[in-house]
Amino acid sequence: MPSFRPRPPSRRGLLRHGAVGLGAAALGGVSGAPVLAQGNNRPTLTHGIQLGDPRPDGAVVWTRADRPARMVVEVSDTPDFTDPRTVRGPQLTPDSDGTGRVRITGLDPGQRVHLRVRAESGRYTSAATHGTFRTAGGDNDTIRFLWSGDVAGQGWGSNPDLGGMPIFTAMADRDPDFFLHSGDVCYSDAPLRESVTLPDGRVWRNVVTEAKAAPAETLDQFRGQFAYNLLDDPLRDFAARVPQIVQWDDHEVVNNWYPGETLPPDSGYTQRDVDVLASRAHRAFHEWQPIVPAETVDGRIYRAISYGPDLDVFVIDMRPYRDANADGTAPSRSILGTAQAEWLVSALAASTATWKVVASDMPLGLVVPDGDDVEAVANGLPGRPRGREPELAAVLRGLHRRGVSDVVWLTADVHYTAAHHYSPDRASIPDFSPFWEFVSGPLHAGGFGPSELDPTFGPRQVFAHGPPRQNASPMEGGQHFGEVEIDRASKELTVHLRDGNGDALWSRTLRPGAGTG
Repeated sequence: MPSFRPRPPSRRGLLRHGAVGLGAAALGGVSGAPVLAQGNNRPTLTHGIQLGDPRPDGAVVWTRADRPARMVVEVSDTPDFTDPRTVRGPQLTPDSDGTGRVRITGLDPGQRVHLRVRAESGRYTSAATHGTFRTAGGDNDTIRFLWSGDVAGQGWGSNPDLGGMPIFTAMADRDPDFFLHSGDVCYSDAPLRESVTLPDGRVWRNVVTEAKAAPAETLDQFRGQFAYNLLDDPLRDFAARVPQIVQWDDHEVVNNWYPGETLPPDSGYTQRDVDVLASRAHRAFHEWQPIVPAETVDGRIYRAISYGPDLDVFVIDMRPYRDANADGTAPSRSILGTAQAEWLVSALAASTATWKVVASDMPLGLVVPDGDDVEAVANGLPGRPRGREPELAAVLRGLHRRGVSDVVWLTADVHYTAAHHYSPDRASIPDFSPFWEFVSGPLHAGGFGPSELDPTFGPRQVFAHGPPRQNASPMEGGQHFGEVEIDRASKELTVHLRDGNGDALWSRTLRPGAGTG
């Protein structure tokens, strides 16, 4: 059994904003042999709280305790908790690394919800951790949400000289309803050094934990990768007030991984079987993120989340269902897998929401290399679809033939921000509807780009913004997040591509029924 010890983070102060509550269903938490922490008998919530997968009637609440304890959530429509409802959650045990979650339900649409979370161990109770969120719908005039990806990558971790990861403060200042995390939630394959000298002579400093000093191989090491990010004050404050819809990509396991892969002998890994690494990372991901496997399609990642009549979000997973990365010339290879591709078309076709957002962990038309092979969909070759492109072509064709309109794709992965418009008028295949793909990132990682666009599906780069050099640190700019606003009266959807300070670099408004042209 893994050791079960506190990982106390620094704190900046408890959140005091909030709103309404009713009932809930307990989810998660597996019983196990108790292993008590050292010190006094009062439990501690070691990494704050996280909110996830929002719905009009509630959201998931996550926390972690330093010893076996019961998760307890108080829910109120006032910040003074004069008449709270109490939701008793799961046991937080060593088997789940002390983590657990409950879904709060029964709330009114469009309400401000106040939360107070504690851990109970016998007659001892932890100090309370506060959070807040706003449910979907109600009389709110606008839906506003953000998206981006890639946290603490390429050697750039939480920097105490910057106050941690300041982009999360900039995102919190936008007061979003929720945040779509597009993957690379952590970098399990990227150790941190205490300091890095930049080209201009400045010194970057990292907070470094034991887990971040080496690539993750064991379950405990993977847990430590996810835990590291929640030591950061701006990120943790953001997580306690903005529900997240989280997906993963490759760095949660190892760079550019695919099922069945064996790492080379010179990789530095003792465990070279990527399927073993992925299994451990997958468990740690679900322990440390505010996601409920039972609410996904197949118990893993991909799922649909309804955010009221004007928005449905479809989270896809391009990682564990793919064929091996190759040069892209084969007649047909997979990246979604047959079951997920069919689900995506059917779920989008069944949606009655004004806007259908596909949360993709990788871009569609950008060439993402893996040595001499390709890592994403695009292979960089003109002409008919080959490699993984036929699978995407089938999805786009299926949506077109079923008359699905107003679909927007959001992604990250490539560490810069861009707007791409796809049209059959410019493509090598004719039977799909025009659509937009918006790219944003990284959140707090090396800045790169721009990348090559593949011509197969007729993309046109309308806007792009990257850093001054490759692998630029967050000190040098090149950090980005995207923002989407849906006006509930006009039904128009506006996209803002923002820099790390929250300033808009580019904006575009789309009208429903206009073919997203």
